[in-house]
Amino acid sequence: MSVDDTSAPKLWTPPRDVVRKATVKDYDALRATAQADPQAFWEEQARTLKWYRKWDKVLDDSHPPFYKWFTGAKTNIIQNAIDRHIGTATQNKLAYIWESETGEVRTLSYFGLAREVCRFGNVLKSMGVKKGDRVTIYLPRILELPIAMLACAKIGAVHSVVYGGFSVESLHGRIEDSESRVLITADGGYQRGKLVPLKQIADEALQRAGIVEHVIVVRRTKEPVNMEVGRDYWYDDLMNMPLATRGNGEPCPTEVMDAEDPLFMLYTSGTTGKPKAIVHTHGGYQVGVATTMRMTFDLRPEDRWWCAADPGWITGHSYIVYAPLILGATSVMYEGAPTFPYPDRWWRIVEKHGVSILYTAPTAIRGLMRFGEAWPNRHDLSSLRLLGSVGEPINPEAWNWYHRVIGKGRCPIMDTWWQTETGMFMIAPVPSFPLKPGSGTRPFPGITAEVLDDAGKPVAPGEEGRLVLTSPWPAMMRTIWKDPDRYVSQYWSTFPGKYLTGDSARIDEDGYFWIIGRMDDVIKVSGYRLGTAEIESALVSHAAVSEAAAIGVPHEIKGSAIWAYVILRAGFTASPALNEELGAHVSREMGPIARPERIEFVNALPKTRSGKIMRRLLKARAQGLPDGDISTLEE
Repeated sequence: MSVDDTSAPKLWTPPRDVVRKATVKDYDALRATAQADPQAFWEEQARTLKWYRKWDKVLDDSHPPFYKWFTGAKTNIIQNAIDRHIGTATQNKLAYIWESETGEVRTLSYFGLAREVCRFGNVLKSMGVKKGDRVTIYLPRILELPIAMLACAKIGAVHSVVYGGFSVESLHGRIEDSESRVLITADGGYQRGKLVPLKQIADEALQRAGIVEHVIVVRRTKEPVNMEVGRDYWYDDLMNMPLATRGNGEPCPTEVMDAEDPLFMLYTSGTTGKPKAIVHTHGGYQVGVATTMRMTFDLRPEDRWWCAADPGWITGHSYIVYAPLILGATSVMYEGAPTFPYPDRWWRIVEKHGVSILYTAPTAIRGLMRFGEAWPNRHDLSSLRLLGSVGEPINPEAWNWYHRVIGKGRCPIMDTWWQTETGMFMIAPVPSFPLKPGSGTRPFPGITAEVLDDAGKPVAPGEEGRLVLTSPWPAMMRTIWKDPDRYVSQYWSTFPGKYLTGDSARIDEDGYFWIIGRMDDVIKVSGYRLGTAEIESALVSHAAVSEAAAIGVPHEIKGSAIWAYVILRAGFTASPALNEELGAHVSREMGPIARPERIEFVNALPKTRSGKIMRRLLKARAQGLPDGDISTLEE
């Protein structure tokens, strides 16, 4: 058994036709112009949007790190995401094509979306929700989720979306912390054909969170649920009531907001630490997400865009809900799992709906790789022109499979690095730029980044260090909800004046950035620092391996020993011989120092609901320690 012989190219140059049609033809020139005057660049992008009142100042940096963008401007993201399309040809264009796990399809035009958002905005106002109030949304991946988010934004409320699958404790904690008086949920949801009892979970959470006064329940499963009189209301009943009972009648006016007014708060903890609520605002956020999506994915009017994430995560907020709508795109939404009921479900959707751009996570790609090429090869994927990657570094083997099998060797892969905190792409290519599989290429125009050693000095090309951002950007988070001191200490105090991402990275001799992984995902073996992502990539480069996770456990002599957990591809069977072969393979790929002391074959890996491997949980269990916070664990 040998390593996959279809190895990824070191440099992939886009076809001449792709470059000719691209919006950005000279990426380096655009970046140089933006770097020379970042504020002028972002101001130019802001002018492509509508504002009730223009800004007095592009950037107020008088109180760092509490930066303010487009100060003095009056706006509402709904003005650009919905209102400006009404009365134009776009109003008759599809905003969303939604498909359920069972194959049901719903569509919603921009005109229809505007109507639903107005109706629900009035429902919220009739319940006393006003500008600045927080509303918790706990829904499955259905169209009512973006409708609820947009309705909150329209009336000036701050939405707090909790992923539809979080536990009682997670939901309760987020409701209490955000001080939400209204909860929007559903009777249930579907995932892999199984019923998720969302209303039951919500009821248990509300027993501990007495602050909630009203609960709005969407009928999804139509299973019987408890409805508390005076507190719980059916979504469709409220939406179908006479206009006079819904407050101000229709249309629901869009609340005029200050550019720095909060748009949403989103709780994040990744794999470690207490969940914290990141706060994003109307003005700079809309400029950042619209600009990055338009340039990185070269969005065109005829595109069918599919971001295969959940609206409950920042990827969904930015690139399922807000940016696509601002740009007038048609988005595909799918309710369920990529392998339900068969491993070709995604490829069926691409073929059925003519998806032209697919944006997903390396975890999903590797998960589908294990089922082989026959499943995608059954389908016509010729509608695809661009692919995208998000959430974690994509290893070259996954990049190559995605490019060769799904993109048929012709689709550039836009590998994007960003965070919940950044709100938008920070390191990303454009379709006309030469790609190196596994690299996010270079910082987006207007973004400056460095890789520093522990003393704060730039490392040499090829050396690993701490990734920092050295200047503010429009879509940056403004603070941590109710904890501004933590915002300063966690992100801005290690290297004063520079934003600490928490990720390790390196820059090669050509200026390409390579994200290694979280700084706490580094194993120190006999004095050598080894990134877990590099070890995992070495394992996945073997033909037998679909996914892998590496952790470090205490070792008396080496300091740490490497333990690896491996999921095999279809057609391969665990055996002592394969175990030995994988160890030898890692030695060849990275050197003997990186050879795992233990390799365990497993059927699944613990992941957050955004698809990131919870190495912390593997490490705790390997050492017989308590699991700690598992609120973000998928199963």
